[in-house]
Amino acid sequence: MASILVTGASGFIGSFIVEEALNKGFDVWAGMRATSSKHYLKDPRIKFFTSDFSNPTKLTAMLAAHKEQYGKFDIIIHCSGVTKCANKRDFDKINFGQTKLLVDTLRMLDMVPKQFIYISTLSIFGAIHEQNYEPITESDTMMPNTAYGLSKRKSERYLQNISDFPYIFIRPTGVYGPREKDYFLMAKSIKQHVDFAVGYKHQDLTFVYVKDVVNVIFLCIKQEIVRRAYFVTDGGVYSSRSFSDLIQKEMGCKFVLHIKCPLIILKVVSLLAEMIATMSRKSSTLNSDKYKIMKQRNWRCDMTPTQEELGFEPKYNLKRGVAETIAWYKKEGWL
Repeated sequence: MASILVTGASGFIGSFIVEEALNKGFDVWAGMRATSSKHYLKDPRIKFFTSDFSNPTKLTAMLAAHKEQYGKFDIIIHCSGVTKCANKRDFDKINFGQTKLLVDTLRMLDMVPKQFIYISTLSIFGAIHEQNYEPITESDTMMPNTAYGLSKRKSERYLQNISDFPYIFIRPTGVYGPREKDYFLMAKSIKQHVDFAVGYKHQDLTFVYVKDVVNVIFLCIKQEIVRRAYFVTDGGVYSSRSFSDLIQKEMGCKFVLHIKCPLIILKVVSLLAEMIATMSRKSSTLNSDKYKIMKQRNWRCDMTPTQEELGFEPKYNLKRGVAETIAWYKKEGWL
């Protein structure tokens, strides 16, 4: 039975990866901090690898002890990281620094797995093709314009520069689904009969349901892919109203006030929110990074390699994914 370590296992995407790995019969280790919640990790088959990826001494000791007792992990899926921070420097410190520490420690201990799957992001390319709305391709020049995107690109480049390192980069667009908290804020707003959109210029959006991201990961594992990168979307291209309209329908809201916020106002509000977050040392959903993401007009990307090389076909279009997500929010009492 092949073993899998899923870092960030208590998080949104990580918890779904753990569930699918169990379904497929893997020996599953959930990597997480001692303080992280196990709310979505209650299956008795799960084994826990508890360590601090920011502490070299502790990480080395934990990995060495694991190797001595169980051997090395066959596959590592690295989900651990942050999407928002009170201090921008923490993106680099956590998303890049901790990834580098983990990989360096694995190499030092001769524990490099057969596959190291890194959950990256479409945001490593930044706002490109904004005039012609052509799909972003893997050969395009990366121009990340957010601290988050920069930290992910830096991690990718570090792994690429290690000779023969068996990386796989998964680059999803906006990931939504049960347990996700940022898109939930949109549903919460619509429940209150208000929907916010940003900017007046045409915007092409792409989305992917969390279970389809997980599907791509396990297709890579099944086909023993290494040293490749794949975009992941549901294959559709949507307007700025598509997501909110589907939420409105699923929630049965007869009336929603749709407000379009000028970019300059959003920018001011985002900077103020970021300033308050920095002073209070608490992360904010609205910040300068989020402003740049919401400002971006083109989120199309080329899924051809993902489909042709892996045989990936999305199981969830936006309508089906939103319906399942809203049903979960209601069932769990979030809405």
